[in-house]
Amino acid sequence: MNRYPLWKNLLIGLVLLWGLIYTLPNFYGEVPAVQVSSAKATLKLDTAATTDRIAGALKAAGIENTGIFSDATSVRARFKDTETQLRAKDVIEQTFNPDAADPSYVVALNLLSASPSWLTSIQALPMYLGLDLRGGVHFLLEVDMPGALVKRLDSTTGDLRTLMRDKSVRHAGITREGNTVVIRFRDAAQREAGRRAIFDSTTDLQLVERDDAADDLKLVATLTPQAQQTMRDFAIKQNITTLHNRINELGVAEPVIQQQGAERIVVQLPGVQDVAKAKDILGRTATLEVRMVDDTPGAIEQALAGSVPFGTELYNERGGSPLLVKKQVVLTGDRLTDAQPGFDGQTNEPAVHLTLDAAGARIFRDVTRESVGKRMAILLFEKGKGEVVTAPVIRSEIGGGRVQISGRMSTVEANDVALLLRAGSLAAPMEIIEERTVGPSLGAENIQKGFNSTLWGFLAIVVFMCGYYMLVGLVSSIALAANLLLLVALLSLLQATLTLPGIAAMALTLGMAIDSNVLINERIREELRNGASPQAAIAAGYDRAWDTILDSNITTLIAGIALLVFGSGPVRGFAVVHCLGILTSMFSAILVSRMLINFIYGRRRKVESLSIGQVWKPDTK
Repeated sequence: MNRYPLWKNLLIGLVLLWGLIYTLPNFYGEVPAVQVSSAKATLKLDTAATTDRIAGALKAAGIENTGIFSDATSVRARFKDTETQLRAKDVIEQTFNPDAADPSYVVALNLLSASPSWLTSIQALPMYLGLDLRGGVHFLLEVDMPGALVKRLDSTTGDLRTLMRDKSVRHAGITREGNTVVIRFRDAAQREAGRRAIFDSTTDLQLVERDDAADDLKLVATLTPQAQQTMRDFAIKQNITTLHNRINELGVAEPVIQQQGAERIVVQLPGVQDVAKAKDILGRTATLEVRMVDDTPGAIEQALAGSVPFGTELYNERGGSPLLVKKQVVLTGDRLTDAQPGFDGQTNEPAVHLTLDAAGARIFRDVTRESVGKRMAILLFEKGKGEVVTAPVIRSEIGGGRVQISGRMSTVEANDVALLLRAGSLAAPMEIIEERTVGPSLGAENIQKGFNSTLWGFLAIVVFMCGYYMLVGLVSSIALAANLLLLVALLSLLQATLTLPGIAAMALTLGMAIDSNVLINERIREELRNGASPQAAIAAGYDRAWDTILDSNITTLIAGIALLVFGSGPVRGFAVVHCLGILTSMFSAILVSRMLINFIYGRRRKVESLSIGQVWKPDTK
């Protein structure tokens, strides 16, 4: 009656063993490390080659490491103490950046988990600690949407001048006045021709006629609400993507970069104490330029010999080959509105699809018409240094504002190039309106307080359960410990970021999780009061309490999911731990405690009584 089959006991045991293994890394702490990542947007880190170079440099310098680990964007070497870490940083810096004035890699100090290699090899990693637990820097950035709007209207003003010239529409001047673009005409016929030309070329403008005098007829153009909203969304999205790329240089394990409200971005950098460096990274500007390649015979050889021809500059193409590029700029990144990876419609090769604004489309059409068969270079300038992202050959005239870059590209490279072109610079300027630094000592104090609150809460529950329910209460307490074990293991496996609200959710989960065992234990007592045998009372207690436990946990889970979906920041951190805690509590309260009760009582043929505290039976007299 009260026995699990062997396979179920083994399954529960394996789950608990898995929980123990994935919880262990959180007890080893962190040790000093050195991180190597790419410092240039056009330089992709080869993790295998970088790992070998680090290992070779450390071996040659006689510096021992306790492990070298890599991920998609960086390689980290771990050391036993900070003195060894600092020596290793100098060696690695000299190896990877022989020219200190033009570093190709970022070599940064970092912290890594001290977990043994066998745990790391099975991806058993500790939870990330949030800003309030580890210390670091918090910024609240406000995107200058009015400035972005003015920039867009200035661009629109130039586009309209070009449009009127191309359509042979005579006007008396086009100027930006505030958040509008005013086009002046001498007669109504030309104004109507201008209106038709604008409507044919774009749907982003609203036009209103205004007559100040008989010979001063105006068209007042404003961006439509939909166009303004699209501009805002694009500016926020691109700025967040750009910030992600830049913050990789700081070696932050789990940065928090998210939108807050309509025009603000929150940036949290756990573990970073250098506020000046963080500000420099966040405020950096990058520009995109399109130039023609100088393919004159002998010009590249002349440049490599040290005599660069007048009007040209020497750069390196992807792969390291030299490229001679003309100084004249054809287009800038201001004219690029979007860049997405895709495939060539004819050859089905990976490609990058670019979208240009009206003026950019006209310039690109004219340049490509005159330069068929020549190469066009796309360069990204950052920190005053230029890098060639790609240099395709122009196959034919390209009009319509849709440009395709293809040839010698893999799918991964196409995604990378699209990201660089789309997020190489900020779409709108930002200003830091709030800045906060949390010291590591305060973070350690928060961890200690959070750990103590959870520990004392757990011990208080254990004392109560053991005093009130005796042996069955002890079983419930063991199941509660298993619940906490599985919760920490899940958070570690998901590489969740633990914050103070997350610790609060853990403490709350303990109190809520024991509620399921209280329901089961009281149901067992009720069955005993009604005259059921101990074995029958155990079976009925677990079976009949299940519906109540399921209902209560589902309603609580619904509230947790609502917090997760609609909340932000600390609220979401609380909700993640809360929801996972509900799932693990159902497993531990039902299966783990039942398995332990079965081991204690299920193997006896006849059980005289249960150690479940005082069972008050009704007076039969």
